[in-house]
Amino acid sequence: MAWNMGFGWVLLAMTQVLAIFPVMGVIGKKMAVIGRKIDAVTVIDVIRVRYQSNLLANTAAVSLVIFFCGTMTAQFMGGANIFAAAVQGMFGQTRVSLFGVEMNHNYLAGMFICAVVVVVFTAIGGFKAVALTDVFSAMIMLAGMGLIAYNVLSQGGGMENIMSFIAAEHPHMLQPTAGGRISVQLLISMWMLVGVLTIGLPQSLVRNMSYRSSQDLHRAMIYGTVIAGAMILGIHLLGVLSRAVILELPGGTTTDFVIPHLTVSRLPPLLAGIAITAPLIAAISTISSLLLAASSSIIKDVYQHSLERKGLEVDQRKIGRFSMITTALIGVICVAVALQPPTIIVWVNMFAFGGLQTTFFWTFLLGFFWKKANSTGALVAMAGGVFAYCYFMAARIPIFGFHHIVVGIGVGFVLFVIGSLLSKPTDEKVLKLFFPEQYPVGTKIEVPDKI
Repeated sequence: MAWNMGFGWVLLAMTQVLAIFPVMGVIGKKMAVIGRKIDAVTVIDVIRVRYQSNLLANTAAVSLVIFFCGTMTAQFMGGANIFAAAVQGMFGQTRVSLFGVEMNHNYLAGMFICAVVVVVFTAIGGFKAVALTDVFSAMIMLAGMGLIAYNVLSQGGGMENIMSFIAAEHPHMLQPTAGGRISVQLLISMWMLVGVLTIGLPQSLVRNMSYRSSQDLHRAMIYGTVIAGAMILGIHLLGVLSRAVILELPGGTTTDFVIPHLTVSRLPPLLAGIAITAPLIAAISTISSLLLAASSSIIKDVYQHSLERKGLEVDQRKIGRFSMITTALIGVICVAVALQPPTIIVWVNMFAFGGLQTTFFWTFLLGFFWKKANSTGALVAMAGGVFAYCYFMAARIPIFGFHHIVVGIGVGFVLFVIGSLLSKPTDEKVLKLFFPEQYPVGTKIEVPDKI
């Protein structure tokens, strides 16, 4: 089966690297300062204090869990594809029927292996184990990517030969819009999804609360950009360069199969084992982080907070058991969806990204930088924006070639402004905490009472 990949995706990937600066630079420092003052552990804690609304905080928590499930589903698909490619390269492909659905036997095995490892690891290891794995997986990813890059350049006869081949046989891959295959509208939409709007991704925001000092933040901005740039730009570039090495993909596969197939079919067995481990560990690490955040939103932000509001005693042992059960349940749901993948991974990921951004982008950006932002504006923006985003996407209503994120973000902004201007202003004590620079020096700043 012939396959095509536009070079424009490399340009899109670059925005993910540039997004590190706005996430950390625009909101990071303020997120860290506020988080310490209110003893926040999750982004929902910050929302609850800023807007003084349990309804808004709980709505945000539910939305976070739903769209995190979409992202985890995409990661499960990626891990299963990697495993399937490795096994297929050694033993060939077989197919089985599960609940009446035909699927790749190797994909099914990979899915369950990833599921067992992730759920057990996350439920038992907790945040510390996930954080350590993030660091280790980044190192393995860079090493594995280096092995693949060396092999592609060697088999392709060097960069000059590879680029000459692509220019002659697939010139569209050297054009920003891939010869018209990627519209300018879609390009702009992707710059929004994986660029500026990543400010609203809670999985990025929550990490900002762990900085010890401004110096740590500035270092993270530099090192994070370098490391993310190497991984994100590198892997996308390898996908393009591999077009000169892999002329056809195995039947029944999509472009998700490019890098795994390249690894197992072109590298010696030992090196292939090392290289294939890299993206597999990265997928498991990502799922673990999201799974932990999702279960935390349900247990801590909703259940435990509800008990504390009622003045009931919080049994930590019971909380621990509920957390493990919730983690396992969410993992099972994501696996069930990924068993029959709805589309290629990138679009599942983009849908989840869009939902999270529609939920949290204006909530944090306006909440941190606009004094008139209040709970009514945030709530109607969150509900209306997410509804518009999901409805337009489900109904496949075209928006002049743009991704439906422009609808969700646009509707959310309008509703946020209208709702905030037409409703009761935020309590002055909250404003002093979040906007101390707008008050005279020496103004007493108190932490608002928990609601």
